Amino acid sequence: MAGSRRALRFVLLLPAILGALLPPAAAAGPPKVSLALYYESLCPYCSRFIVTRLAGIFDSGLIHAVDLLLVPYGNAHVRGANNTISCQHGPDECLLNNVEACAINAWPDLNVHFGFINCVEDLVMNRKREEWKSCFQKQGLNPKPVMECYNSEHGHKLSLKYGKQTDALVPPHKYVPWVVVDGQPLYDDYENFEAYVCKAYKGHPPKICQGLGRDYPIVQQVVEAGTGVTYNSGDFELDEGVEDEIKMVQGDDN
Repeated sequence: MAGSRRALRFVLLLPAILGALLPPAAAAGPPKVSLALYYESLCPYCSRFIVTRLAGIFDSGLIHAVDLLLVPYGNAHVRGANNTISCQHGPDECLLNNVEACAINAWPDLNVHFGFINCVEDLVMNRKREEWKSCFQKQGLNPKPVMECYNSEHGHKLSLKYGKQTDALVPPHKYVPWVVVDGQPLYDDYENFEAYVCKAYKGHPPKICQGLGRDYPIVQQVVEAGTGVTYNSGDFELDEGVEDEIKMVQGDDN
């Protein structure tokens, strides 16, 4: 009887013993793939990518294989000694960039801040950006932390921080959306980001990876001058709808 009890105790303790002996990485499972999106809030291609493509990783299970980072700054520039930020699509874009930066800061939980940003970008995509405050109620969120943030110097500092992250990219970003997987920019092949994530992930692949059927991806083979991106235009600000017209013209030329 005593021998049986000792054997049972050993069996019960075995998982804890093995867990202690395994290296931390093995015990925690395979590392996640870093997935970063550098974007600006009023870029039509960015909003479309967030709403129609990136949001899908929460339903497909791919979210469990990635560490997703959102960087709302894009093609903005810092001007003058007082660090004024000038945004490509004007003051409204600076405001929403700031709001989304504050949301990330206020709600570090990815599910929470992505839900809010996805809601805002869905309104942008449907030309209802002035209704962005409705996303607080839609997502069941208290607006106070975000409102206080973007109405204060703290929001501006967050935008400056994201600006530094964007400007530190190697190679530098050429347009938005700019998607980076494990440090590798995807250029205008960004809509195929799932294939790159699946290739980089070392764990059991999510079901979505089974249907991709690509022998590679090799970013170097991607033509960088395609459509579906918003180029950095410096001081020039594109009016609302102009980028869609440019895309239509480019499509006719192809």
